[in-house]
Amino acid sequence: MKSLISFVLLSLVGLSALSKDLVVFNRSQLLDKIKGGWAGQVIGCTYGGPTEFRWRGEQIPDSVPITWNKGCIKWYYDNQPGLYDDVYMDLTFLDVFDRLGMDAPVDSFAMAFAHAAYPLWHANQAARYNLLNGVMPPLSGHWRNNPHADDIDYQIEADYAGLMSPAMPNAASEVSDKIGHIMNYGNGWYGGVYVGAMYALAFTSTNIEEVVTEALKVIPKRSSFYACMNDIITWHGQTDDWRECWRRCQSKWNDERGCPEGVNAPLNIDAMVNCAYILIGLLYGDGDFERTMEISTRCGQDSDCNPASAAGILGTMVGYNRIPEKWMANLREVEDLDFAYTKLSLRQVYLKSFEQALEMVRRNGGTVSDEVVSIPRQTPKPVRWEESFEGLTLGEVRSGAALDQLGPVTFEGAAIVMSGYVSAPSAEYVAQIEVVVDGRPLKRMQAPADFKRRTAELYWNYDLPEGHHTVELRWLNPAEKCRVECTRIITYHSKK
Repeated sequence: MKSLISFVLLSLVGLSALSKDLVVFNRSQLLDKIKGGWAGQVIGCTYGGPTEFRWRGEQIPDSVPITWNKGCIKWYYDNQPGLYDDVYMDLTFLDVFDRLGMDAPVDSFAMAFAHAAYPLWHANQAARYNLLNGVMPPLSGHWRNNPHADDIDYQIEADYAGLMSPAMPNAASEVSDKIGHIMNYGNGWYGGVYVGAMYALAFTSTNIEEVVTEALKVIPKRSSFYACMNDIITWHGQTDDWRECWRRCQSKWNDERGCPEGVNAPLNIDAMVNCAYILIGLLYGDGDFERTMEISTRCGQDSDCNPASAAGILGTMVGYNRIPEKWMANLREVEDLDFAYTKLSLRQVYLKSFEQALEMVRRNGGTVSDEVVSIPRQTPKPVRWEESFEGLTLGEVRSGAALDQLGPVTFEGAAIVMSGYVSAPSAEYVAQIEVVVDGRPLKRMQAPADFKRRTAELYWNYDLPEGHHTVELRWLNPAEKCRVECTRIITYHSKK
C-alpha cells in the first residue's frame, strides 16, 4: 500500500518541473493543489464534526463508528453551519486580501475579524474583546492581554497562509506573523506557523515525513512546541502503533497552564497538543486520505479541526482531482453555496486563493505566465522565539461565586485569572466592574452580556509581584434580572 501511495504522489509532483532552486507548475496543476487544500479542509472538518470535544483527554475507541453519510456536508451547511468556523474564519482574511490587496494593514484584518457576525470562542473571542476595547494587534493576542494566547485558534485558521504560499514556507510565516498575532502568541502562534509551512511544502513534496520534518524548521528549537512535534516524529519511528504514540504524547505534553477552562480539566484546546494530533494523523495515515482523518479524529479533543488541517495538507499534496470520489461526492453538493456569515462559496474561494498565490509568487521573485508558474524554492527558516506565560507556574484553582456574593479574594502568588460571564434580559447590557487590587482601584472592566462581544474572563493580571494579594471585583451597575458570575479562579506563582 505504501509503495502504491508513493507512486501516485510521485506521479503528481512529476507533473511539475522541479529543480534544486526552482519549482515550475502549469497553472492548472497549481490551481488543482490549492483546490485540494480547501476541499480537504472542508471534508476533514465534516468527518470529525460529530465527535468535536466529546472525547477529552481520551482516545475515541474503535468501537465508536465514524460515519460518512450521503449528503452529510450539505446537512451541516443547512443545520449546523457553525461547524465550519475554521473555514469561514480563514475567509475573513482571504476577503481582506482580495479587497485591499497584499499590503493591507494588520488593523484591516483585525477589525474585519472583530466586527464579523460570527460568534467566537477562546483566543479569538478574547482578541475580539480586546480589539473592541482598543487593544490592537499584536497586543490583542499577547498572553498578558489574552489568557487564551496558547489556544488552538490561529492554528485552525492558518490554512489560507500556506495555500497562498506554494513552496514558500517563509512567505507563509510572514503572513502569519502579521495576522496570527491578532489572537495568539507563543505556542498558539507557532501552531499556525507550522500548519502554514506544512501546506506550503505539501505543494512540492511526495513524502509526508519530509513535509512535517522540513516544516518544523520554521519553529525555534528552544520552544516546547518544537520539542513536542519532534517527539511525535521520533516516536513514529519507534512504534507502528499510533495509539502508543498518543499515549506518550498525553503523558509528556498534556499539561494545560494557560486556557482558564482547561487548567486542571479534561479539556485541552492548547495548539501544541492538538497539532500533535494533526501530526499523528499525517504520519500514521501514510498518505491514505481516510486513515489520516480517522486517526486525527480518534485522537480526541478538537477532533473536527485536527482532521480538517490534516486532510487539507494531504489534499494539497495529492490535489483536488486525486481526492477519492467517496469524499468528493458530498463536497460537490455545496461548492456553489456560500459559507455561513460570508458571501463566498468554495468555488469562489478556489479562484481567489489561486490569484493570491500568484501574487505571492511574484512578490517573492517568481514569475507567472499564461501557462506556467515558476516559484523560487524557499528553505524553511525559524521565526523568532516567544513564550506565553513565561516564568509562571500554576498555583491554585478554585471555584467562584456570583459577584454579589464573592467578596475579596486573597491568594499567594504573582498572577490571577477570574473567569466568568454576564447574563441579562438584554444583550445591550454591559456590566461595569471596578477591580480593586491590594486596596487600590486598578481598572474598570466592561463585561457585555452580548455573547459576541463578551469577555470570558472578568479579570486577569499576570504582572503582580510574588506575594500576598487581595482582589475585589465591585459590580457598579447591578440591574434587575442581571447576573455576573465568577466561575473559576486560577492563581500562579513566579519562578523568579
